[in-house]
Amino acid sequence: MKKDVVVLIGAGLIGVACARRVSAGKHLVVADLNEATAKSVAKDLYNAGFETSSLQADLSSRESILSVIKEAQKYGNITNVINAAGVSPSQAPIKKILEVDLYGTSMLLEEFGKVISEGGSCIVISSQSGHRLGALTQEENELLALTPTDELLKLDMLKEENVKNTLTAYQLAKRCNVLRVASEAVKWGKKVARVNSISPGIIITPLANDELNGPRGDNYRKMLESAPAKRAGTPDEVGDLCEYLMSSRAKFITGADFLIDGGATASYWYGDLSYMRNTMGN
Repeated sequence: MKKDVVVLIGAGLIGVACARRVSAGKHLVVADLNEATAKSVAKDLYNAGFETSSLQADLSSRESILSVIKEAQKYGNITNVINAAGVSPSQAPIKKILEVDLYGTSMLLEEFGKVISEGGSCIVISSQSGHRLGALTQEENELLALTPTDELLKLDMLKEENVKNTLTAYQLAKRCNVLRVASEAVKWGKKVARVNSISPGIIITPLANDELNGPRGDNYRKMLESAPAKRAGTPDEVGDLCEYLMSSRAKFITGADFLIDGGATASYWYGDLSYMRNTMGN
């Protein structure tokens, strides 16, 4: 029997927290770059009462994303898409960050926009880093929002030699995510479908714990202590926001980005964390 289908790209704790909240009674396709991770998460969720399947997927590959769509359509109509895949500034070089986080997300929105069911919704997990990039010109905003996907990485502003470091690459990618969500919302609206992004701050995951307990741990703890919330967030808190945005209660919300960082970005621009703008750059 055909069911509504939820697609999760990126099987980390944040993506899983989101998927758990919107997948009951539906078929959940779990896709991750690491096939073993996808299988393990799908099995855990199956044992928790969800109907699941899994496969390997590379966000930076159009062919791979099309394979995910083909797999999902075996089970029914795609009603929900959660993109929680990506690489961080400490995990990859500039080129890879732009290929995965920027191009990959843009291409995913394009392809799923062609097949999303009427009334469906998508959440892109972006990052507070996109909000720490200085203001772009209107022309730059429009280039990131509207340039055809396969031409994005040819933009002068995204050429590797013009990107200062991996942090800047990551910030540009996440700013682009938010702008693409806004531009794609116009297209998705023709199917009465919605797309929004969530920009988390420091959320406790194995990677965040590694950072907190690693050589840069003191700086991370200082960041948390100087933020209004005085703590890190949890994947469940991001999942709660995702659940709301994908629910019928949020039918009037599309093309928007939601910052969930305990006020850290507010402090970065206007409070105790403003020192970071000079020590780390935008």
